[in-house]
Amino acid sequence: MSGHGQAQPMTARRAGPLTGRAEVPGDKSISHRALILGALAVGETKISGLLEGQDVLDTAKAMRAFGAEVIHHGPGSWSVHGVGVGGFAEPAEVIDCGNSGTGVRLIMGCMATSPITATFTGDASLRKRPMGRVTDPLALFGAKAYGRKGGRLPMTVVGAASPVPVRYATPVPSAQVKSAVLLAGLNAPGQTVVIEREATRDHSERMLVGFGAELTVEDGAEGRVITLTGQPELKAQTVAVPRDPSSAAFPVCAALVVEGSEIFVPGVSQNLTRNGLYLTLVEMGADIAFENPREEGGEPVADLRVRFGPLKGIEVPPERAPSMIDEYPILSVVAACAEGRTVMRGVKELRVKESDRIDAMARGLEACGVRVEEDEDTLIVHGMGAGGVPGGATCKTHIDHRIAMSFLVLGMAAQKPVSVDDGSPIATSFPAFLPLMARLGADVSDL
Repeated sequence: MSGHGQAQPMTARRAGPLTGRAEVPGDKSISHRALILGALAVGETKISGLLEGQDVLDTAKAMRAFGAEVIHHGPGSWSVHGVGVGGFAEPAEVIDCGNSGTGVRLIMGCMATSPITATFTGDASLRKRPMGRVTDPLALFGAKAYGRKGGRLPMTVVGAASPVPVRYATPVPSAQVKSAVLLAGLNAPGQTVVIEREATRDHSERMLVGFGAELTVEDGAEGRVITLTGQPELKAQTVAVPRDPSSAAFPVCAALVVEGSEIFVPGVSQNLTRNGLYLTLVEMGADIAFENPREEGGEPVADLRVRFGPLKGIEVPPERAPSMIDEYPILSVVAACAEGRTVMRGVKELRVKESDRIDAMARGLEACGVRVEEDEDTLIVHGMGAGGVPGGATCKTHIDHRIAMSFLVLGMAAQKPVSVDDGSPIATSFPAFLPLMARLGADVSDL
């Protein structure tokens, strides 16, 4: 499957129980950051468990373009010979980040305070996404950005020759914006400060400290205050990437809604800034056991044992949104298979992801016979109970991997098959999705 190629329709049908062991891929967020910080460090960074989806491969290619030596040694095993903070070379070609908003925004950040120029582009989906939320704070360092109307790709970023440190309060909860500012602050003198009203995933902070940056995090009246001291010498590290909780969400949720299922999912990240979906599922009555909690690669992980059972609709606290923003599409599928109404508020950020995910899920669920309500910041799903969703529709994915996988999971539990118009974007984050689900007993075809 390719996130950049021809449309690839797929269909999921109701089958028997899902059983067995689901080895989900490495965390995408951590994989991006391991490659980027390895490129900014001095020495050889060794990475195991790297997600080899197209998004991450595009970031690896970009780091090579900026002068780092990035070597693939085998499945999940990579090394990066870094160029040091401020050592990026000017790339000779346009940087194509494919479908990855994380990749392009973080890479813009880490080159914005070096005296080089780079042009960025991406696929049709990425070219629609707003970049102003990153280029606006990068301009405070002295960088300049020239893009299409509305601050969209393709875009040329001219790095600051004499960067200044920045104090920036993020206007919306966004780990991408926070991380871009922190990465830019690495090559600025003095202290760069990022203030978050709501905490977002903290992989950048954890990994920056692991690579030797001087960084503090404090909770104050303004919110979460992150202070980074600029111009450190980052030291190469050995990074073990934990398994991605966002990818694990798909087999986990499939097992919760397909009658009779029981699966085991080892080594899933339990980072508190990423576990909102799992808290929500437990509140809905999900039978999930968190076994053998431990730490791997600086991140808390656990093994998950997941069993089918009755689920009830709930009201999801809006303040939980930053810790599960990527999981609302698959949560809406679980909600459709639960009893009662599930209310998801504070989710307007979903409208500017790979697609307008609120609209995409609402239209697809309606086509499958599920009643939904929505406004700019809310999605409400009226559940139909276990096995109650009629299905029988073809849903549009809008070049969005999470929309595609969510509707395929719905097809595994619906009365009639559910198809998606294009499953090719799944390769950007979860290239093993189809074979993994097939091993568990799912009936998904990509004919």
